[in-house]
Amino acid sequence: MLNEPKLNPYIALAIGVISVSTSAIMVKFSSAPSGIIAFYRILFSVLLMLPVFVFKYKHELKSIGKKDWILTAISGVFLALHFILWFESLNYTSVASSTVLVTLQPLFAFVGVYLFFKEKITGKAILSGLLAIAGSVIISWGDFKLSGMALWGDILALIACALVTAYLLFGQNVRKRLSLVTYTFLVYGISAFSLFVYVLIMKEPLGPYPAGDWVCFILLAIFPTLLGHTLFNWSLKWLSTTTISMAILFEPVGAAILAYYLLDENLIWTQIVGGIIVMIGISIFLLDERKAKQIAKQQNNIIKNSA
Repeated sequence: MLNEPKLNPYIALAIGVISVSTSAIMVKFSSAPSGIIAFYRILFSVLLMLPVFVFKYKHELKSIGKKDWILTAISGVFLALHFILWFESLNYTSVASSTVLVTLQPLFAFVGVYLFFKEKITGKAILSGLLAIAGSVIISWGDFKLSGMALWGDILALIACALVTAYLLFGQNVRKRLSLVTYTFLVYGISAFSLFVYVLIMKEPLGPYPAGDWVCFILLAIFPTLLGHTLFNWSLKWLSTTTISMAILFEPVGAAILAYYLLDENLIWTQIVGGIIVMIGISIFLLDERKAKQIAKQQNNIIKNSA
């Protein structure tokens, strides 16, 4: 039986959602190019993790095989590309549209495991996918009516969503063999190096930037990157993956509220309706996935007991 946590896991989950909801807001506040924001966000995250990794986890490096290094490197590159495109999307479309479209990640993951691992498709999974796609179309249609550039921002957000899914798929097996700190540190380190190469190629200046930008870079590293995702991972000990995934669906809601008060961004009806439909679709998918896992677990237990 698990010991009672010192902090209510639902409170930790709420703090995590609020933390990740600030990401798009801080990107909007920064005047730096997208590649620079992404680079410094990940670089500062790596630097903050460095002491913990060096003193407690560096011994794990000896046990990492060639294949795991390759998969980790690929994951890091995909994560870097995700940040570049998502941050770039915020230059064209609203916080609400961009964050809602990025929450389509569970569906992209489902398509990935179907194509590469041949997992079965259920009727509810298809329904949830169609609902989420319909919601995305409504959002994009409304943004296109505002401006063609807003639609371009939506497209970038969708590609960014696919890239973060690839990052998770390539890294999931490595993560099982490494501690959270070691895996995260390595992926972020490779991602930071990839972003450094990108900004050099694109000739984006590493400085100087206003003090406000540096504050945004550091806050991006602390809150959405380290605090937000760390709390999600801590909550996994006490809450189901489905519960956490459902909670993350509130990120667009939190981001939209913050954008309304801090950036004066107003929501149009297509963003509201489309966003609600997307979240309903993802909710159906996540609940169906949880039910399928419970059935599979029960069947495995029956087989073990009868053996």
